[in-house]
Amino acid sequence: MTIRLLCLLAALAVLPAAAAALDRGAAERQFRVWLAETVWPRARAEGVSRATFDAALRGVELNWDLPELVPPGAPEATPEKQLQAEFGSPARYFAGRKLDDAAARGRRMARAHAGALTAAEVATGVPGRIVLAVWGRESGYGRAAIRHDAFAVLATKGFMSTRRELFTDELVAALRIAEAGLAPDGRLRGSWAGALGQPQFLPSAYLRFARDGDGDGRADIWDSEDDTIASIAAYLAHFGWVAGRDWGFEVELPDSVSCTLEGPDLGRPIAEWAKMGIARVSGRPFPAHERAVQWILMLPAGRRGPAFVVTPNFYVLKKYNESDLYALFVGHLGDRIQYGMGDFRGRWGSTGGSRGARSPPSSAGWAALVTTPAASTGWRGSRPAAPSGAGSATPAGARPVFRTPRWPRRCRAEVPAGAAHITRIPITGPCSDTSTP
Repeated sequence: MTIRLLCLLAALAVLPAAAAALDRGAAERQFRVWLAETVWPRARAEGVSRATFDAALRGVELNWDLPELVPPGAPEATPEKQLQAEFGSPARYFAGRKLDDAAARGRRMARAHAGALTAAEVATGVPGRIVLAVWGRESGYGRAAIRHDAFAVLATKGFMSTRRELFTDELVAALRIAEAGLAPDGRLRGSWAGALGQPQFLPSAYLRFARDGDGDGRADIWDSEDDTIASIAAYLAHFGWVAGRDWGFEVELPDSVSCTLEGPDLGRPIAEWAKMGIARVSGRPFPAHERAVQWILMLPAGRRGPAFVVTPNFYVLKKYNESDLYALFVGHLGDRIQYGMGDFRGRWGSTGGSRGARSPPSSAGWAALVTTPAASTGWRGSRPAAPSGAGSATPAGARPVFRTPRWPRRCRAEVPAGAAHITRIPITGPCSDTSTP
């Protein structure tokens, strides 16, 4: 009796694994049907030939190791775990030698590619230091391993992920790249999120912003540094980078200035901030030619970290990645590359991560694909816009991924009565002051 019971228990233990295997097999069959009945008609309508379609997707199978997958029949839910460092602790994000190392290599790249950087700045107004900083952050100036088959990644996520429509659009865009003969060796290599090449463009961003910087007649963001530089500059210029304008400055924040004044919808001329006692930590004056610009107070860690005032150019950087820390890293790295600056004067305290909000993986186009800035210029937590068509950076089917905003803990003590409707949501962190705006 005991032996029979043990055998029965053993058989029951095997059932979940067998069921999972059957489910995967069924999913693979459904995947082939989806490619044939959904993707192929769309690709054909976009000018993709059958030969290109078959060559790109021949042998492609579902990649079950990718994050944020929702297999057929599984309940849809946005995973709690945030895979991207840009939405974690500011102290961790800026810790270690990565800024020093990136700046040192960036200065070497500035010398090696001075001609391409100058040409890109003349054409777009985007300074070389900013292009270098984006390039360094996205792919380590092309040194990062980009090993995933982009067709497999995009097809998997288009078939079974939390953003199926978006990735299906990107798969069709990738097929258009292949049809045009722009893929190196006929294959596309990208990240686990489907972003391509050294600037980490999504396929739709490649089609819009990739540039031929070396004059060889093709935009090669995989193997050409000059094309990478020209493409990053074109992307930032498209989203409104203003030549001759800084991204922002670290400032001294008097105790009398409330952190509820933070946020892009509360911008004001720099003279007004100066009247409150806000000054650059360097002791230098704010640029006189930018007096009419709306400068925005930004406190990534509340009172437990450096304070900044930033310009609209800061929010252009967020079009690359919808994260304050990402834009701050890029701006600061650019300053280190060109001006030899060191660490921020303020020190990061312990704030934890921003667990209440999510962002798509780092790559050009994601911020624009998922949210539209509206009045708050892309501030995380601003009201997402409805997907628009080909004339916008937001392809049809893109879905906002942010949760219902809550007033952050760092400023909660300062929220006036009746302000529960306010939807600004700076990165989570404590604010110890109790002053009022």
